[in-house]
Amino acid sequence: MMLNKPLKLLALTLIILWSWWTSFHFHGALGDPQTLLLNKGCSQYNATNLSNFNQNLNSTLRDLRNQSKSMDFGTSHHAVGADPVYGMFQCRDYLSKADCATCFSVAAAQIRNCSAGANGARVIYDGCFIRYESSGFFNQTTLPGNSMICGNKTASGGSNAFNGVTQKVLQDLQTATPRIPGYFAATKTQVAAGSGGAIYAIAQCAQSVSEGGCSECLNVGVTNIQSCLPNTDGRAYDAGCFMRYSMTPFFADNKVVDVTPYLKQQEGGNSSNNKGAIIGGVIGGVVLFMILFALFLWLRRNKKLPTRGPRGDLLGATELKGPVTYRYKDLKSATKNFSDENKLGEGGFGDVYKGTLKNGKIVAVKKLALGQSRKIDESFESEVKLISNVHHRNLVRLLGCCSKGPERILVYEYMANSSLDRYLFGEKKGNLNWKQRYDIIVGTARGLAYLHEDFHVCIIHRDIKTSNILLDDDLQPRIADFGLARLLPEDKSHLSTKFAGTLGYTAPEYAIHGQLSEKADAYSYGVVVLEIISGQKSSELRDDADGEFLLQRAWKLYEKDMHLELVDPTLDPEEYSSEEVKRIIEIALLCTQASPSTRPTMSEVVLLLKSKNLLMENMMRPTMPVFVHSSNVRSQHDTSTSTASSSVSASKATVSTSVLSAR
Repeated sequence: MMLNKPLKLLALTLIILWSWWTSFHFHGALGDPQTLLLNKGCSQYNATNLSNFNQNLNSTLRDLRNQSKSMDFGTSHHAVGADPVYGMFQCRDYLSKADCATCFSVAAAQIRNCSAGANGARVIYDGCFIRYESSGFFNQTTLPGNSMICGNKTASGGSNAFNGVTQKVLQDLQTATPRIPGYFAATKTQVAAGSGGAIYAIAQCAQSVSEGGCSECLNVGVTNIQSCLPNTDGRAYDAGCFMRYSMTPFFADNKVVDVTPYLKQQEGGNSSNNKGAIIGGVIGGVVLFMILFALFLWLRRNKKLPTRGPRGDLLGATELKGPVTYRYKDLKSATKNFSDENKLGEGGFGDVYKGTLKNGKIVAVKKLALGQSRKIDESFESEVKLISNVHHRNLVRLLGCCSKGPERILVYEYMANSSLDRYLFGEKKGNLNWKQRYDIIVGTARGLAYLHEDFHVCIIHRDIKTSNILLDDDLQPRIADFGLARLLPEDKSHLSTKFAGTLGYTAPEYAIHGQLSEKADAYSYGVVVLEIISGQKSSELRDDADGEFLLQRAWKLYEKDMHLELVDPTLDPEEYSSEEVKRIIEIALLCTQASPSTRPTMSEVVLLLKSKNLLMENMMRPTMPVFVHSSNVRSQHDTSTSTASSSVSASKATVSTSVLSAR
């Protein structure tokens, strides 16, 4: 046995030296797919049709496996039958292609260990992660259940110095990573001059999230991972990002990224971050360090496993909290007895008033006009509780509610800049530049994707239009009135535009046949995008020789490859890229296609907006929309002229892709 020890030591040393050598000469840490399992979560809900689900899951994982052989990030979606599967994988950028494929294989085998039919699952390793769901999640960033894993070794020497340097490293990564193409950064930083110790750290976001979403996710990650200090290792994970730091190297030095240009405050050069200096260092010193490190690993036979931070249900939702209950007399006082001078507008669900509470907070108070029914009385509290738990930066937040007798009142956060229609068609017309319009287009898509796919209950808005998109102080979009259609009796949910749908925005299958799905919102969104680009109302005839409605005009210009004729003349041509505008018009037309099944989901819309080449790569071309005018959706049940002109009920009228005009 004594003779074997030197041989074992020599073999281990040679392996480590070979790993060190190849890490510099072959891009990546070859032979180390980093398959330490950090987290596994399985959905508690099962697919409705196991056969369809398994077919979709197998196809999705097969697509992802093929992508993992040449890419470090990929998504896939298969939807045969009633149980679609959306999938995503990502490897850490410092892994070699071979190690990425290996890590994927381990993760794919692990994710299969969830119970048969579980309609969602995720596994996270040091080197990669895989997730699949029954609805789109590609733009998801932070979820309840985000957590950290801390090592069990404390930094030697002065922990204050180590903590300070590590905190600075993590904060720099949080700032820089969202601004770096590909959302990945890796740094190596000396703890103290001459100490010989360095902190290796990375941050990475899913490539399908926005820059803002990446920043938001990493902000949560930094808060989590800092609780590991002064331990020498820490990891933080979330739905859309991952962070890790360690005093033990876990990526090759040639993977270090200079984050200085991406920081708000330029810092002085740090030679420890200079890749050339690192690679050109004294080889003998590195070899000595690796030999000593190998001896340390070999002698330490009983190494403890890392301790884990508190874990939540990564895929589940937190328990719903109830909304604040306001007293009627307080809201009455705040709105000056719901006076006309305080009225902000009249919406499909009721009038909205500006209110100033006793603490000085300004709010928007909506008096609901839902009629009276047993369903409304029974469901009001539960539905409002649901809506009040919807939190997203592109959705107007519901603060609370009030019930008094027949009165049903909702209290929302106040948006000083009012609604988008004022900036497109009203007194603020011409005040939005292209950058602001683009942000509104993307933000609205992200808000709808959250309602449809990321909240634990699918919420279909049913009435997306410019007057239901409010603008905050930074002119960022906030979707209003979501979830209110759930309060309507089932037999009224698609009969009146006052309640659920506005002509010019409403999808034809919903307006004519009452067929409702998330794709109805996608249609309305596409119309809104065309309005944002053109400055023309969808329901008004253009005042020229052609006299066309907006969707009609947009399609004809697209067919002639004259997209830019649609652009609002108040926009400065120097502010926008013609190719970007053309691409967004085509995305809008994809959303308004006649068949709901051919329209993209809202999470797919977000991806299309973020990618410059995705439309071309997938050869996605819109087909002709349905041009619906009010004369084609007359109600069979209402006989008065005023009601018939605005109602949208189940009708026997047939609508084809030919132009239907009232002229």
